[in-house]
Amino acid sequence: QVQLVESGGGLVQPGGSLRLSCVASGITISIYDKGWYRQAPGKLRELVARITSDGSTNYADSVKGRFTISTDNAKNTVYLQMNSLKPEDTAVYYCNTKRITSIGSIRDYWGQGTQVTVSS
Repeated sequence: QVQLVESGGGLVQPGGSLRLSCVASGITISIYDKGWYRQAPGKLRELVARITSDGSTNYADSVKGRFTISTDNAKNTVYLQMNSLKPEDTAVYYCNTKRITSIGSIRDYWGQGTQVTVSS
């Protein structure tokens, strides 16, 4: 059974840093696209960062230059390094893996989410 487990969230002051981790089981994430999403209260879920199997990345404009997505294939883990955090970054952050099946459909796998709160 596929499972993604996020960790690393917490309370941090503006300008601080956090590193989120997402450990996957039941799926080898290295061969799929992976991403971090977030959802703030009253807002829709949004893509924060994404990394493909070949290492290409893209980021939401709001986090460019501050966040970095990376993977450790040996640990089957994806990370999100968040620097220069702002109160606007406060949200529940979710790990995602998109699997393209043999019949061409896309199946999304999601973690349970980890809360990030940026406040003084």
